[in-house]
Amino acid sequence: MPSPPPLAAPLPRAFFARDPRRVARDLLGKVLVHRHRGVTRAARIVETEAYLGERDQASHARFGPTRRAAVMFGPPGVAYVYLVYGMHHCMNVVTGEDGAASAVLLRAAEPLRGCLAVPRGPGKLCQALAIRRERHDGMDLCGPRLFVADGPPPAEPVRTSARIGVTYAGAWARRRLRWYLGGNPWVSGGKAAR
Repeated sequence: MPSPPPLAAPLPRAFFARDPRRVARDLLGKVLVHRHRGVTRAARIVETEAYLGERDQASHARFGPTRRAAVMFGPPGVAYVYLVYGMHHCMNVVTGEDGAASAVLLRAAEPLRGCLAVPRGPGKLCQALAIRRERHDGMDLCGPRLFVADGPPPAEPVRTSARIGVTYAGAWARRRLRWYLGGNPWVSGGKAAR
């Protein structure tokens, strides 16, 4: 089996300092990298969801800068990692302007190197790359340990849909703020969502 290609350097902060919808779309095909204690884990991002700040009723920011969501109100290019059901770590990248509280959830990825689990779904993605709230929440994504690297443009078609699992958000749940690579087997949500 051939060795994986070398990984590029972290994307610049300017990549994240944009509208979360553009960042969510542009993250497809990029590579999430976690380096820890001499081990490199990497996966190609195939599915994302945009969260548009305090007005977005599906966003954690809708309650303001709470203890959980305070990182979202900081500068772009930082990891926002939280727990779902008290046990599943999920990772977002903070986007937009400092204080805007927008972010992009990384929903699924294609394993490339050193993955510990199948990275299909946001909790499994964090498990696969050993990303945890207590170590990575608030971490600068422009540094050497946890970052997003460039990748070749995706060959798969880019598709959009409503976000998954946010039915409580009313009309916001129906907005097409989920981006994914059509036909990619690593996309989450079952066949109907692909």
